[in-house]
Amino acid sequence: MSRPPRHDEATLLDAAVRLAAAGGPAAVTMSAVARESGAPNGSVYHRFPQRSALLAELWLRTLGEFHDACLPVFAEHAEPHLAAGAAARQVVAWSRAHRERAVVLLHGVEAFGRAEWPAAQLRRERQAARRVRQAVTGLAERLGAETPLDLDRVSLAVVGLPLAVVRRHLHAGTPLPGHAEELAERGAIDLLRGGGS
Repeated sequence: MSRPPRHDEATLLDAAVRLAAAGGPAAVTMSAVARESGAPNGSVYHRFPQRSALLAELWLRTLGEFHDACLPVFAEHAEPHLAAGAAARQVVAWSRAHRERAVVLLHGVEAFGRAEWPAAQLRRERQAARRVRQAVTGLAERLGAETPLDLDRVSLAVVGLPLAVVRRHLHAGTPLPGHAEELAERGAIDLLRGGGS
């Protein structure tokens, strides 16, 4: 049985996450990833032919992990306000458990050179965006949202608000307060109930 490669894609992307979290997307270079992972430069180029492919995979893997953890929560409660609160709570909980990955996402996709990504990665990014839209739209429908304002309110409650709860602390390098999950959950429910949805 052949041994798995020492410097596989996951190992290299883990190194890229650490670099991006510490120094921003600009810190993620081919040579920096090689140093951080202990891999030869050739191993990095073998997995990622150019830096744009590396940045794309870094973003897409991190985003996929976030979506896999958070989007299923939308459907876990029959009562849609509670579903929204649970989804908002999960965004904060995931960010607490995966601080470096959350910092990566807070930089935004454009900071990872989206305009230069290969076509295959751009297609995957569009698929990920559709997945989020479908989850938010489905929740909005359950809440009886009918207008663009209603839909934006739902998006704010389950995406914008919990990200605002974590952003300040992650950017400052300070711990998330113990009540951050509760703040996001209550804020989402209050926003949606107060908005008449």
